[in-house]
Amino acid sequence: MARAGGFPRRTRDFVGIAEAVGIGVLGATGYGGAELIRLLAGHPHARLRAASSRQSAGRSLDSQIPSLAGCGLILDEDPQDPQAWVDRGVDVIFSALPHGAFAARAGRFLEAGVKVIDLSGDFRLRDAAEYERRYHMPHPAPDLLESAVYGLTEWRGLHIDCAQLVANPGCYATAILMAVLPAVEARLWNGAPIVANALSGVSGAGRAPSLTTHFVECGSGAAPYRVGEEHAHLGEILQMVRSTELRRTSAGSSAANSSFIFNPHLVPMSRGILASIAIPLDRRQEPDAVRELYRRRYEECPFVRVLDADALPETRHVRGSNRCDIAVRVAADGTMLLVFAAIDNLVKGAAGQAIQNWNRMQGWPETTGLPLDGFGS
Repeated sequence: MARAGGFPRRTRDFVGIAEAVGIGVLGATGYGGAELIRLLAGHPHARLRAASSRQSAGRSLDSQIPSLAGCGLILDEDPQDPQAWVDRGVDVIFSALPHGAFAARAGRFLEAGVKVIDLSGDFRLRDAAEYERRYHMPHPAPDLLESAVYGLTEWRGLHIDCAQLVANPGCYATAILMAVLPAVEARLWNGAPIVANALSGVSGAGRAPSLTTHFVECGSGAAPYRVGEEHAHLGEILQMVRSTELRRTSAGSSAANSSFIFNPHLVPMSRGILASIAIPLDRRQEPDAVRELYRRRYEECPFVRVLDADALPETRHVRGSNRCDIAVRVAADGTMLLVFAAIDNLVKGAAGQAIQNWNRMQGWPETTGLPLDGFGS
């Protein structure tokens, strides 16, 4: 039976009242918000205090997400003033609203002492002009960009530990950066263009129906879209690659000024991302040596699995998991590194990584309440 204001008894039985943290979720009935609530229902320290939906305000959460049996919390309108949610015990909010829908209000929540994890693109970019270029609107709160921490957990963990505002990375960016950054950090990249081709399930486009995402249009084919410079996630990919490279070289000689070619594709599956990346190398590499480099870099990262030489990642193996599976190969007589990465775009690419970041913000193990294993085939 549901308890007023939160999850059914199965969650609360794991912890005492003093250990529970009050959670609010904005945009609870979209794909990202629904996945957040599904995962938080199994988190031993989460107590859902409030949730909002612009389309379904006034209805019960379980009527809009039937898979959440027994969670009868009534959905709110998106709150403009944080005080009502603070009065209900909300300590942390996860915003799963579209780009531009929450940023102008974020400062009010921060001033009220609420920690914020934002799943949109609003705080991923440090430069307001780059945000306007990528998202085609002026930034709603440019004064907050400097204080926001980019939440690629395995690469920004120490910064996340003391953050109040975390910008959750995009799903494509997560898969691509997890695959590229070890080579950049180790100075293997020669500065020539990196080429990233990535396949995404249809849920990456959000829950609102469109001509390109309804079943008849996408159910039997695959298509590239927004290739080259067009995709918004390329901005955060370039920002993180440049930041990593500039830490390793002098600014004047940085390879990070070179181009990065990103080609996203929509494929007929509900969830998952598979990225295939070619990185030109500055010297010949043996495959075992590069694989060992990746393993060493991620050996303390519980959600990253670097596969053996005879294995390649598949989206079905990470479906429902917060894991990223990576495989490395070399080509062109050892001068080209091929890296493959698979994630679930709704978990490691969105809700799961958001909770992983929250765990670090709270000082808990990153793995708390998160699935390592997938749903299976």
